[in-house]
Amino acid sequence: MSDKKEGQQGLNIELSEEVAEGTYSNLAIITHSPSEFIFDFVRIMPGVPKGRVKSRIVMTPEHAKKLMRALKDNISKYENVIGNIREDNHVNNIPLNFGGPDTQA
Repeated sequence: MSDKKEGQQGLNIELSEEVAEGTYSNLAIITHSPSEFIFDFVRIMPGVPKGRVKSRIVMTPEHAKKLMRALKDNISKYENVIGNIREDNHVNNIPLNFGGPDTQA
């Protein structure tokens, strides 16, 4: 592209059709070790006694912190336009280990 500023780098990211469809999750379980964060995205359905991990993402602590900052920024922007996101304050009786790894390496 000729209108790119000199020294600016582009990032070429490919998104397959399957991934572009997305995966619904209504529970995220986060565990960590000294070297990585593990994000398990789970789908819990009403009346079904067992949830299922639909996706697992593993990243370094540095990237997990960058993700947290990006999520906070995007939630702030969303709420400025759409309004505050309502949070339920009830606690579910879902075991936090959910068959995943312990928080120690």
